[in-house]
Amino acid sequence: MENKHTFLVCSLASLLLLGCGGNNTDSYVKAPGGEKTAKTKVLEAGADVLQKKTPLSKIDAYLNGFHFYNGNLQGQMEAHHYVTQLNEDLHQAVMYDGNGPDAKLMGVEYIISERLFKKLPLEERKLWHSHHHEVKSGTLIAPGIPDVAEHELMEKLVSTYGKIIHTWHTDRDLELPFGSPMVMMGFTKDGQLNQELVADRDKRFNVSTAEKRKQREDIPMPKVVEGANAWEQGEVRQLQITNKYEAPEHQH
Repeated sequence: MENKHTFLVCSLASLLLLGCGGNNTDSYVKAPGGEKTAKTKVLEAGADVLQKKTPLSKIDAYLNGFHFYNGNLQGQMEAHHYVTQLNEDLHQAVMYDGNGPDAKLMGVEYIISERLFKKLPLEERKLWHSHHHEVKSGTLIAPGIPDVAEHELMEKLVSTYGKIIHTWHTDRDLELPFGSPMVMMGFTKDGQLNQELVADRDKRFNVSTAEKRKQREDIPMPKVVEGANAWEQGEVRQLQITNKYEAPEHQH
């Protein structure tokens, strides 16, 4: 009966997540370039009708939270995640700087279960962060769905781990995706996240992070697996552009 209840709640969440809680946050920047011509709009309309967008249609969750640049705790921003669950242990998310029609694609996040995270080499784990505090603190939300559905979702996410790469740093007022991609991290304790960011988000979504924190008190706090949140021990890993080709060998 418990599994059936979970299935029903999660199914409800999937139906509602994409229909609510959106279009209330503008992008940080206005991209340079000319307005779309009538011809472009006609071509887009035709493509919208004729072309399938199967990977996009599999997006079944919308999450809102906060990140910072690995190695720079003061470099904080709000992020909008549109998530596809590939299986019980793996999710993938496209991330935007807003949830309106002008939102800019700023990166991706891969989310894995604790079971998969424990299989990663220790050096690889240093690129990943835990979600325990984001869930328990109430700062990670699923806008627009009923509290019971959100609670079910957070029970599942609390023990997961994420790897985030940002490619367009619109929070730094960059109108185009300049510079190197950056590894991002999640917050791990109270006092790290700028509360002005939280208050602004809560006002736009008409939610209370403090109330969500209370609602999640019954969710067990997992023990963080060794290697995650390595920045806390001074083990910062960041990307840089180089003229050396050292990519792993690809086989097709």
